[in-house]
Amino acid sequence: MLSESAAGAAASGVLYLHGFNSAGASPKARLVKAACDDLGLACRTPDLASRANDGLSVAEAALAQLGPRPVVVGSSMGGFLATVLAERHDLKAVLINPAVRPAGLVDTMLGQRFINDYTGESFAIEPAHRDQVAAMTPETVSPWRYLVLLVTQDETLSSPDTFAAYRGAKMILHPGGEHGFAALADYLPAVLAFAGYRLAPGRIAPVVPGA
Repeated sequence: MLSESAAGAAASGVLYLHGFNSAGASPKARLVKAACDDLGLACRTPDLASRANDGLSVAEAALAQLGPRPVVVGSSMGGFLATVLAERHDLKAVLINPAVRPAGLVDTMLGQRFINDYTGESFAIEPAHRDQVAAMTPETVSPWRYLVLLVTQDETLSSPDTFAAYRGAKMILHPGGEHGFAALADYLPAVLAFAGYRLAPGRIAPVVPGA
C-alpha cells in the first residue's frame, strides 16, 4: 500500500466520477464519500449525464467546489473523464478499471437503449456520444499523475490495454476479474494515501449490494 508521503501535499477535496449508466449514489461512490467523511475531507459525487460533454461540465462545476488541490477518483468511464480532467487541469487522479480511448467501445453500442436505475434517465447511444468521447480523448497521459486500481482479467474492458496506456503510473493489480471492483473497500487506505491522508485499514465497511 502507499504511504502518505507518496502523495505529496494533501488534497483539498475528492471528486468521485461514476461509470457508464451509474450515478453518484452507486456503491463505490458511497464508499469513497464515507471514507472522505471519516477524514473530514470535502467530497463530491455528482450524477453525470450520458453524453460526455454534459458529464464533463457537471464534473468541472463540482471540481470548482473542492479547493485548489482536489484529487479526482473515477471508475470505468468515470476513470476516462477523470483522466481528461487530470490532464486539462494539472491534477492527480485515482482510476478504477478506467476506460481507455472508449470511442471504439461506444461505437459498438450505437442504437442501444438504456435506462439508468438510479436516476431514471432513458437514452439511446447516438453518434454524438461517440464523437464527444473521441474529441476529448487526450493524445497522451502523464503517468506520474495517476494511481490505477486494475483487475487482471476485466470481463468488460481490456486489462492489458489499460496497463499499457498507463505504464509508468503507480498501479495496484487486483488478481482475478470483475469490472465493478467490489473489493474497493480494501483499497481505500491506498486511495486516500495517494490524496495525502491516512485511513486505517478496515475503517470503512464494504457497501452491501442493494443497501
